[in-house]
Amino acid sequence: MNEFPEYACDYARKLAGRSARFALQVFARGEENGREGGEYGPDPFGETLERPDLPYALKQRFPDRVLVMTSGRCFMNCRHCTRRGILDSAQVVETDAQLAACVEFVNTHPLVRDVLLSGGDILTLPDERVMWFVDAFAALDQIDIVRVCTRAPCVNPSRITYELAKRLGASKKVWVNTQFNCADELTAEAKEAVGKLVEAGIPVGCQTVLLKGVNDTAEDMLRLFKALSAARIRPYYVFMCDPVAGIERFRVDLETAKAIERQCAESIGGLSMPRFVADIPGSKRKVPISELRQMEV
Repeated sequence: MNEFPEYACDYARKLAGRSARFALQVFARGEENGREGGEYGPDPFGETLERPDLPYALKQRFPDRVLVMTSGRCFMNCRHCTRRGILDSAQVVETDAQLAACVEFVNTHPLVRDVLLSGGDILTLPDERVMWFVDAFAALDQIDIVRVCTRAPCVNPSRITYELAKRLGASKKVWVNTQFNCADELTAEAKEAVGKLVEAGIPVGCQTVLLKGVNDTAEDMLRLFKALSAARIRPYYVFMCDPVAGIERFRVDLETAKAIERQCAESIGGLSMPRFVADIPGSKRKVPISELRQMEV
């Protein structure tokens, strides 16, 4: 039995029917079961570890930013998800007291200037609940950036309404971080959703994951980067797959990743060229793949 259930909203299932590359991210396969050799297990970044120094559902790995878990649900269960092994048991802020504790933590840690609202996907929540989170942190003078981390523009673009975009843009602090992994995902609906955000004054950035069979050639990546730029989405990062159990079928070897990065950099301007990185447990930063050895990823 698969430990990470297959789920996708109607839009995502329809897109999967049109794009084999997207379908690979939607539908489960038997080889996902179990713990693969050389990996860190279901929680590589220790997000489920008890941290008495942190409030409930707040995570901190870096001194200038925190992550607040807002939801345990997504519009689809991406087969390459970092939190695939822990979402069903994740701590999530649900009460006024829990949110107040997170705000107080930020207040008492003046180095924090960036709050990530993640999960799960915050936009699975109703607008009022989304703004409950956004407004609480945007009101703090020390906060420059409130990141709404969502794959909705890609997998459920109708969730992005003009009204929601207007409300998100009101504080002038919200950025939207999203994920597109292949050019097939930049549909007319997706571009319309992003347009609503951009026209409300919200910068939109994309964190792509390098996935075997989806975007593992320079040609695939260049098509994606050009489509993102045309849609006014800033290509931000390309991540190597995180070292989480269950996603071995998506892994691209380091030398191939370096070759893709080099070929892309030689073919496209810097505004459309993201950083290729890996998130390594215990590291104090996202590590450029140019600095990595194969054994580290």
